[in-house]
Order: sequence, then C-alpha cells, then structure tokens
Amino acid sequence: MSTIEVVLKVILLFFVLVTIHEWGHFYFAKRAGILVREFAIGFGPKLFSYKKGETRYTLRLLPIGGFVRMAGEDPEIVQVNPGQTVAIKLNTAGEITHLYLDQLNTRAQVIQGVVEFIDLEWQLTLTLEVDGEKLTFPVHPRAMMVTKGSETQIAPYNRQFGSKSVGKRALSIVMGPVMNFLLAIVLFFILIMITGVFTNVKLDTVDPGKAGDKAGLKAGDIVISVNNEPIGENREKLTTLIQQNPNKKMSWLVERGGSTIPIDVVPLADDAGTGKVGIKISGDKRSANASEVITGTYKQVVGSTIGILTSFKMLIFGQFKMDDLGGPVRTAQVTAEFARMGMSYLIFWAATLSLYLGIFNLLPIPALDGSRLLFMGIEALRGKPVDPNRESMVHFVGFALLMLLMVAVTYNDILRLING
Repeated sequence: MSTIEVVLKVILLFFVLVTIHEWGHFYFAKRAGILVREFAIGFGPKLFSYKKGETRYTLRLLPIGGFVRMAGEDPEIVQVNPGQTVAIKLNTAGEITHLYLDQLNTRAQVIQGVVEFIDLEWQLTLTLEVDGEKLTFPVHPRAMMVTKGSETQIAPYNRQFGSKSVGKRALSIVMGPVMNFLLAIVLFFILIMITGVFTNVKLDTVDPGKAGDKAGLKAGDIVISVNNEPIGENREKLTTLIQQNPNKKMSWLVERGGSTIPIDVVPLADDAGTGKVGIKISGDKRSANASEVITGTYKQVVGSTIGILTSFKMLIFGQFKMDDLGGPVRTAQVTAEFARMGMSYLIFWAATLSLYLGIFNLLPIPALDGSRLLFMGIEALRGKPVDPNRESMVHFVGFALLMLLMVAVTYNDILRLING
C-alpha cells in the first residue's frame, strides 16, 4: 500500500469520526429550532468555508476535533447600542432584513439614522431617529447584521440554545457521542460480516524462550481446554485464564496434527502481576450467520467498551505514565499501521476509536459533552440554570487545560517519532 493511500485513509477516518459526532449535535439542535451558526471540522484558522442556509461549514487547520456553534452558547460578537448610527434595508413587508454597521455612505437603497431603541431578542424592533423623526421598524427574525464585510444572522431568544427545554438541550449535546456509538456498532457489524467467526482458538505464534515455548506449545496448536474448561472459539476466555493464573500450573489440552496432547503451562507474572505465556492467538474462520453477526457485534462492543473504561480507570489511578499517553500524532501513526495491515484491521480500529470518542466525550470533564450534560442535570434538579458566567468559566478553563494536555502529549509523540 502506497504512502499516499495510507495518508488518505488516515485523513478519511478522522473526517468520518469527527463529522458523525458533530452531525449528531447539529441535527438535533436544528430539530429543536436552535440557530446553528457554524459546523466546523478541526480547530484554528479556516482552510475552507462555505455557507448553506443559516449555517457556515468550515474545515480548519488543526485536526484535533470539531465543534457546532449554536446561537446563545456564547455572547454574540456583534452588538448595537443606542446612539449608534446605522443603516437599514427593508423588504416589501416593511421589515428590516439587513442592519449595516459600517460603510454607511456606500450602502444603496437604505435608511440611515441614529439608534434610539433596539431589541433583537424579544420584541424584534428597532427605533431610529431619521432627520429628527423617530421611526420604529419590525425586524425580520432572520435579519442580517453586516459589518467589516461579513454578515451575522440575528438570533431571537426562541432560536437560542438557552431558550430550549433541558430535555431538548441535553438531546442536542448527548447525540454527538451517541452517533459515535452507533457508528461503532455499524462498523463492528460490518467487520463480523466480512471476517466471519472463529471455529476454534489456534496459536498463531509462540515466542522463543517464553513460558509457552518452554512448556512445549507450538504454532498451529488448537487449544481444546484449559484446567478442564472448554475453550471452543472463545479467545477472550483463554486470555483471561492466562492473565488470572500467574506462576500457577495450568493443564492445557491441545490438538496437534490430529492428535490430542496434554501440556502443563506456567504463565509468568509481568510487572503488573498479570500472567503471560508469550503467544499470539487466532483461529480458523467461517462465514457468520445472522445470529452470529448480532452476537459477535455485541461481544465486540462490550469487550471494547470494557477495555476503554479499564484504561480510563488506570489513568485516573496513576497506573499510566505521561510517556504512555498519545495524542493526535500517535493516533495518526497507529491508524496508518492498521491501514497497512488491511481493511478489516482498519475497520476494527475505526470502530474502536469511534467508541472511545463517544465514551471520552461523556466524561464529566469541563469543556466536554459530559460536563455540559452535568450542568443540565444540576439545572433540572434545582429548577433553574447555573449562572451562565460561572459555567462558561468552567468550560473555558477545562478547554485550556485540555489544550495544554494536548500540547504535552503531542510533544511526546514527536519525541517518540524522532527517537524511533
């Protein structure tokens, strides 16, 4: 596989995972009637941008996530105050469709005046003093404010994020991670259909000098039972039994060349006290029926979820070192390795990453979806929202800390690449 093909697959994988997540936010925000100002893939400077309907779609420089910017989540950038000179354009119904804040003398077919009163959230009216006369105009709910060459659609209160019920807001937030979960399920489903199911557990390789090699295990052996427990096609069961029996003699029954051979194996404990025998396992496969596809998908989702949650637990309790963590560079590197291994491996990795992204975003870490849902839960219990300024500060600090962590792990990634 060429380097260009690998790079394209890595980029496509990132694009799909982030897009499906942000689309979950976007779609359910739109369903709730929230004005979505921007749908962005990546952070930082814009590389590409176009506007369709009310939303601007952008591709940004830094491939470390994405965002959906909803009206009312942050203070509006453009403000108009009494005493300010503006120009307005009306439609045939007499409603303001454009509110110009600069270059007033260059605007054609407009009314220019000094703002006496303006309310773009509730009453949607603007009162201007024009040649000594006060005139009041209704404002169209989708009117545009124009300044410095750019247009910003106004956001009446009923189009803002905060105007919606807790349930609608929570749905627009939680559906980002949910879309990642659904994508993971679909990808695992496809993987089982493509690869089939194992009919046995076979030793792929046996590392020389390790416990399995010393006990007499050979590549190609089919494991029938361990400690009188049938293994069948259950690779996870064999792995668990090995890990749970460090430095203990285990009675294996293997099939080799048509003969059944009993072998005593003593897994050696690693630094974490987990049993290891130095083998890689696979197995013979056949096409999966409908029931096996469903059960296989379920097992893959549950097993991967447990693995991800276990890694988070180890991270929280300090069982990982900083050097063990990887950022976007390391993720791209591992993704490239899976891409070179073949499509089935890449699908497995994509499903695992999608599951990880969904779970990670639900953690109650400031700036993540889980933290926002936590604040909504507090609001539901209290019957009133948390002070928006305090919540915004929590998310801002959380985002800054996440970016700092991202810089640190990316630095580690680069050092790892330089050092080989």
